[in-house]
Amino acid sequence: MLSSLFCGALSLWITAQAAQPSAPKPVSAPLRDLPWGQLNFLHTTDTHGWHAGHLQEPSYSADWGDYISFAQRMREQADEKGVDLLLVDTGDRIEGNGLYDASDPKGKYTREIFKQQHIDVICSGNHELYKQNSSENEYLKMVPEFKGNYLASNLDIFDPKTGEQVPLAPRYKKFTTRNQGIRVLAFGFLFDFTGNSNNTVVQPVERTIQEKWFQDTLRDREVDLFLVAGHVDIRSEEYQNIFKAIRQVQWDTPIQFFGGHSHIRDFKRFDNKAYALESGRYMETIGFQSIVGLKTGGKTAYNQARALTVEPYNMLASPTFSRRYIDNNLFSFHHHTSLNSTTFPTLHGQNVSSLISLARKSLNLDSQFGCAPKNLWTNRAPFPSGHSIFTWIQDRVLPDAARDDKRGDAPRITIVNTGTMRFDIFKGPFTIDTTFTVSPFASNFRYIKDVPFSIADRVLLLLNNEGQIFANAMSRLGFSSLPQPEQLTYPKKDVSFELKTAFQGSGRNQVPLSDEPPLVPGYTTRDDAGDDGDDTIHSPLSFYRVPNCIEARLGLPENPETVDLVYLDFIEQYILLATQFLGGEYTVDDTDTYMAGTDLTTMISDWVKENWTGDC
Repeated sequence: MLSSLFCGALSLWITAQAAQPSAPKPVSAPLRDLPWGQLNFLHTTDTHGWHAGHLQEPSYSADWGDYISFAQRMREQADEKGVDLLLVDTGDRIEGNGLYDASDPKGKYTREIFKQQHIDVICSGNHELYKQNSSENEYLKMVPEFKGNYLASNLDIFDPKTGEQVPLAPRYKKFTTRNQGIRVLAFGFLFDFTGNSNNTVVQPVERTIQEKWFQDTLRDREVDLFLVAGHVDIRSEEYQNIFKAIRQVQWDTPIQFFGGHSHIRDFKRFDNKAYALESGRYMETIGFQSIVGLKTGGKTAYNQARALTVEPYNMLASPTFSRRYIDNNLFSFHHHTSLNSTTFPTLHGQNVSSLISLARKSLNLDSQFGCAPKNLWTNRAPFPSGHSIFTWIQDRVLPDAARDDKRGDAPRITIVNTGTMRFDIFKGPFTIDTTFTVSPFASNFRYIKDVPFSIADRVLLLLNNEGQIFANAMSRLGFSSLPQPEQLTYPKKDVSFELKTAFQGSGRNQVPLSDEPPLVPGYTTRDDAGDDGDDTIHSPLSFYRVPNCIEARLGLPENPETVDLVYLDFIEQYILLATQFLGGEYTVDDTDTYMAGTDLTTMISDWVKENWTGDC
């Protein structure tokens, strides 16, 4: 099936336009140029199956085929300049979009699509490891596809054929860049993840960096740059420990970190020769990183000859690290390559765009369940409010749909964690694809029957971090799993903006005479290098914090004695801990399936079918 789809894509390339046919055209906006250097990188992370791009957001509407074309054109520029360009991906490529989640088996098409891009350093995220089949797919399919570029410094798997515990991929790699002759020693890490399937082993980073192989590798003196790629928050303890371990052995060799997991744009300074870049989520961002002032200890006769034809990069007392967060759209891609809609696309990129289109058609992802009457936001609207997706789930979906006939009208409190809802709903068609972008996880319901109301009544307060003692107890379960990843790193308070032009809100009553269009709302990133990292100059978006969990109370009499405590299976450990903390003695043996065969994703799509009828 895959081969026939790809052959179909090849036959359609002439008529294929860049991006997906239904993708909105990007809106022109003021752009900052890329700060090219001696060694340059393109970085992706946390794409979560969004390889078709965003089909309702112009700023992020380029697809994986467009990215392939962009990378090829950037390599051509690098060769012309006599510098190097490397591609890095730091995991969580799966779960979060219909292109991955709607296929049977999951990932049937996305693996074929993703592997079309040449990537120089790649590693696993945590989402690749939740299920046995997805981790085995990494080991048996993705690792061989990337032929030594896939790295797993602290991740093992039990080989499905022999049962032996082995590294998922090589622990590290050393290579020399083609044009500049820069000697790079690269690693691939995962944060201290504990929610993996039992066919994989994630070793804590602190233990890994003490192992002999790692310490021996650090003592290689013929290294011009340490490259640490990882599915790790760049401001985490894990990366701080890796930085310290390298500096204890190599006190002045430059280090470039690439991170992921927290779904944000960020740039961190460790010291004047060590920096880290994180490049967002969901194919919204292509990270660009450059370094000037590296040693070139691996230069060959070829490199020396090339150096005579290009501008030299003189050694600096301290290397210069620069970054840019590129909005994933064709307007940005054309600008940064100095090309246009005719000269930019490559044959390979167009073929992959066609493959994506055919896969989406095969999965029927544009099939419509209903028509959303308004935008519903995860974090762009306060909770509770009429435009909060969590208010909609709490007040409309759960009361209407969360009911198990075998329990009849038994009073119940239903709790779901906000992290299970991963994206916004836009006014207009609510499709099969929308269902998976909003709620991609196979989250089934479970319950504890006849819980004293005095206990059930206070569970939500505890889950939303009510009290330091309980918060400390929760830390061993990974408290950060409850909300969305972005919330863990954004400010601890709401950040609210009115969407204004660049000139409004200055405190003066004058409005300038200008033909400039208003800025498009989008990322306005502030990091360790300042506020000029975004390639596109945007007006800011609001960000509102939401609780870890929400609840719906249904059928409760005035003074209930007991209730059914209903929850998503993903948070069962948290629910049990909360009830125990409140005086209950419940264990897994006291739980049971609720609404067998119905998960949250199905519940949402069924509710939309019944309540959001009509044409858009």
